[in-house]
This record gives sequence, C-alpha cells and structure tokens, in this order.
Amino acid sequence: MSTTPIIATELNQLLARQKAAQLRDGAPTAALRIDRLNRCIGLLIDHRAEIEIAIAADFGARSREATAFADVAASIGPLKHARDHLGRWMRTERRATSPRILGFIGARAEIRPQPKGVVGVISPWNFPVNLAFAPLAGVLAAGNRAMIKPSETTPATSALLKKMFAAAFDEEEIAVVIGGPEVGQGFASLAFDHLVFTGATAIGRHVMRAAAENLVPVTLELGGKSPVVIGRSADLAIAAARIMNGKTLNAGQICLAPDYVLAPADRLDAFVAEAKTAAARLFPTLRDNPDYTAIVSDRHYARLAGYLDDARAKGAEIVEINPAGEDLRQQPHRRMAPALILNPTDDMKIMQEEIFGPLLPVRAYREIDEAIDYINVRDRPLGLYYFGTDAAERDRVIDRTTAGGVTVNDVVMHFAQEELPFGGIGPAGMGAYHGHDGFREFSHRKSVFHQMKRDIGPLRMLRPPYGAGIAKFLAAQIRR
Repeated sequence: MSTTPIIATELNQLLARQKAAQLRDGAPTAALRIDRLNRCIGLLIDHRAEIEIAIAADFGARSREATAFADVAASIGPLKHARDHLGRWMRTERRATSPRILGFIGARAEIRPQPKGVVGVISPWNFPVNLAFAPLAGVLAAGNRAMIKPSETTPATSALLKKMFAAAFDEEEIAVVIGGPEVGQGFASLAFDHLVFTGATAIGRHVMRAAAENLVPVTLELGGKSPVVIGRSADLAIAAARIMNGKTLNAGQICLAPDYVLAPADRLDAFVAEAKTAAARLFPTLRDNPDYTAIVSDRHYARLAGYLDDARAKGAEIVEINPAGEDLRQQPHRRMAPALILNPTDDMKIMQEEIFGPLLPVRAYREIDEAIDYINVRDRPLGLYYFGTDAAERDRVIDRTTAGGVTVNDVVMHFAQEELPFGGIGPAGMGAYHGHDGFREFSHRKSVFHQMKRDIGPLRMLRPPYGAGIAKFLAAQIRR
C-alpha cells in the first residue's frame, strides 16, 4: 500500500518544522532537557487514571495495577534516571592523543555529545505508554526533538497520548501522529535523524528498508523466541513461580516473555507440576479476574488458538491451567487460559513463531550442551533466561549462546536495569537504549582534535618538501 500524497506532505511538513526549530535554537541546555523530562514525568503522574482506563478499554480487560506498574511507573523510572544523571552524561570526554606526546605539548583530543536532531519513535500496542515514553528518556536527555507514531491496535491509548503531549509540549518539541498502516508506512519513510521501532521482526524489516532510503540510523527492538534453560541445580518451585509470572504478565503479550522452556528430562514432570501450582496461585480464577489480562484483539486470539490446534493435531500434550474449570469460550474479553505445551516438535507453528500469549512449550534435554545446541541453531533471541546455582553451567550457557540480554534466576528483569543497555541482536533487533547507553544511542559523538598552537619541527616535518626527518619517522612507524 502506498502512502497518499496528503499524508506524506503533512508528515514531511511536521518533520521540517521540528528540524528548523532544532537548527534555530541549537542544542538545548541541560536545564531545558531536564524541564522536558520533568514534563513527561508530570504527564504520566497527572494522567495515570486516564491511562489505566484507556489501556483497559483497548485490551478489553487489563488490570489497572498492571498498567500502573508496567506502563506508568516503568516509564517514570527511566525518565527520572536520565534527569538525575544528565549532567555527567553531557560532559565532554577527554581522549589520549596519537602520538601521546602531542598531549603533553598542547594538543587535545575529545568527544563532545551532540543532539542528532529529530528522532522518530514507532511504539507498539502491548505496552503502549511505556514503549512511547521510555525511549524519550534517552531521546530528550540527548537534546533531541521527537515525533511519535503509536499503534493503531490501541486507539484509545493512542488518542490519549496525542492529547497528553499536546497539553505539555509544542509540536516543534514532541508531536504525536495517529493513523493506520498507511500513516505508519509514511512515518517510517521520513528523513529522521534517528528512528526507533519496537514491534514484530517482519514489520521491522519493512521499517529498516524504508529508513535505508534516507540512510536513517535505526534502533530496532524486535523480539523473537526467548528460551528458558532450567539447570539441574535450579530450585524448581522458585523457577516455576518466576517463569509463570513472566509468562502470564500481560497474558504473555511481551517481547521478552519466556517463549519456551528447556528442562532436564528427569526433572520435566516436576517442573510441569510446579508450573501448574504457580499459575493457579497467581490466578485461581480467570474469566472475571481483574488481574488477568485479555488478548488484545480477535485476530491475535485466533492466532493463538490456531497454535494450540496445530500443536494438538501434531501430537503435543496440552496442559491447560484453568483452576476453577471455567468455560472461557463465551466471554466478552478474549481471556485465554495459560497452557503448557509438552513434547512440542519443530514442525509445530508454536515452535516457529513468536508466541505473544500465555502459551508455554516445554521440552526436555539430556545434557546441557543439547539445550545450548537447540538454542544456537535458531535465530538469536532478544532474551535468554537461566535458572540454577551451578556457576560453571550458568557461564557455559551464557558464553556459548548469543542473545540480546540475559537474566539469571528470573525472567525479563534485565530490561528493568537502567544502566544495562537493552536491545536485540540479529533478527531480535539492533541498537540499544536505556540509561547512559540510551543517551549515547541518540547522540552524535563528535570527535574534536585541538592541535597545538606552535608550529614545531616535528609538525613541519610532515609537510613537503620531505627530507631525512620524515624518512626516520616512517621507519619508526612501519615496523612489526
């Protein structure tokens, strides 16, 4: 589908206004950057109730507490962290000169962080507020302006975001653009100074292709199938509680949700029993439980149901965790019971696609290298999780696999560490943000060299006409 001329014109005009304002005003002061970060924090605090209502409306059913935690508080944290560390991040970074002796006689090398300009942010539907605001911590701290394209899958939240930002920011600072796939296509094609996309890998390929037309650098946070490796030394009760909490948070609609479990063959049954117990403890009922999130749309519900049907037809054992035995077929909000898929095979759709739902395949392995090999023949995942106390085994898993990030003895939590970069690798994405790494991602790190003022002999030697001095210098440089 091509972008209409009207959409393209309007988007380009908005971008041009922001770029012109950036050139007119220059790099913002630390005080202005802090003010922008504080305005974002204020929006989240002041509109908390509206955010909770809007997201619940978009999902059909979503816990207000879950939204307050995952979308509101989880957005305020990065913004405050950036605000509180901004002064240090903005400092000029001194570097050694080459040759080093130049530094002793008046030369100087340094890196000055500079705003890139205007950063585009394409945010997804699963955490529609957090994944719009969290990148702004680095974007605004680095001194940029921003244009945001939220997901059309969560229209109430997208409309609220537009209203919120309009109340606190001029469109020359932060602008929100609402629309469907055609608007998204046009947005990705804009000549931003940087573009952030969070979403599915398939769409990420299109975004990267569109950005490449203008040589726009991209940060892509995509996802993939994040594995869990349960070591023989793991406490199964603790592991199951944490895994099932991560799998059922937002009904598994998380890019970092555990996607499949690899457990020792002789401990698999015990893990399954603990997982059932843990899930039942979290959600003793499902149908009308305000803590249990619905699947976001009919399309996604049908997709997940199709995964289950396909796995069942191909021989998997499906363990549905529905403690109260409720009939979930006739309900207004698309709640889906958590389920374990045992003995999955690689030809099943659930083992080929990112699940993004409360379904968890569980496979057995005999030796730890078998689990490592299983991970390594697949696309590199966004996250990897290891449970156990065996340091040698833990390090073997971490060192012999490649993932965007790792959490040991829990799931997802590396995402919450402000001073750890968050990002993918390969099909799971590229680039990283959070904390100082986010500031660097959205800054141009400008190299500056100050030559000494005096034109001493060694400098003159490097200019024609060449003589014995340059010959001696080259002989010293060109050697093993």
